[in-house]
Amino acid sequence: MGEALQTAVASQRMLLRSRLSGRLDHLADACRAVWPDRDQLEACLVKGYEELPYCKYLYILDERARQITANVSYDGLLPESFGRDRRERPYMAAALNGEVFSLSEAYISRNARRPSLTAVQRILDGEGHLLGYLGADFDLRELPLTRQVYKEPEQWMQIKGDPAIRGGLFLQERTESLMDRRIDEVLPLVTELVEVHGVFHAKLHFSSSRATLWLIEDPFRYRILDIEDLTDPAICLAWSQHSYSDEAVIPAERVKEVFRTFRDLRFMDENIYLRAGSLNIFNGMVGLNFSCDGSHYMPWLEFLDKNIGFWLGSDNPL
Repeated sequence: MGEALQTAVASQRMLLRSRLSGRLDHLADACRAVWPDRDQLEACLVKGYEELPYCKYLYILDERARQITANVSYDGLLPESFGRDRRERPYMAAALNGEVFSLSEAYISRNARRPSLTAVQRILDGEGHLLGYLGADFDLRELPLTRQVYKEPEQWMQIKGDPAIRGGLFLQERTESLMDRRIDEVLPLVTELVEVHGVFHAKLHFSSSRATLWLIEDPFRYRILDIEDLTDPAICLAWSQHSYSDEAVIPAERVKEVFRTFRDLRFMDENIYLRAGSLNIFNGMVGLNFSCDGSHYMPWLEFLDKNIGFWLGSDNPL
């Protein structure tokens, strides 16, 4: 997980922890007052569940982490979990080690097989001795978090591909594709689709002679164009015109430079060459996949600042 994504996850966990700790502590106090009567404990959980409408299950464990109540759920009491030994479950580790309140890392639930979290509150008697544990399970899709859209950091990212392909790099040579032969027809047409017809993400697959395109007016579906489409200017008649977005990171007049650089990388060497390249005008990121199966994601301006010598130099980043 990247640093920025880790920060976003940590922020959500802090928010959830602040919302849960006080409520579970209050509920643990109520449970301590009726300990260890099962019926009264379950009654406490039912009442406490009303204050946790996004909780999936509430339950009580004894000091050995064996369940001594039914699960309390949206559907009522689920007695089949009574007697369940939870001691070896990863979410119990911090509580067993003495943390008064703990919130687990996300995990895939055993039964529903969905991303989940578990909060555990230790229940102590009046003298501070351990009675047991209050557990609360949460399905991530039901949590009331801020859910702010994660923003990908605008920095160069390199991903190495299949070692088998890298090992045989100099045993292979670029085979001329249909797109290679007609690349000077393809690139101006794709540039036109980006600048005038609302394509915001375009990926050119040079080796297989096709393009995958996403449109602003229909962003949830991509279009696949083959070489016949990509060399026929008449296809513009089938695409509605769309003003170049003011929210685009890359200026419209620089788009053609990115695609021209794709051309240069495609033909720069017979062993090391571009297999596919993409541009997203909104995050301004260029994606590159080379013959060695290495991939790069970098801001468009940084990409244009690199020359062919950089990609073929002694410090070759591929």
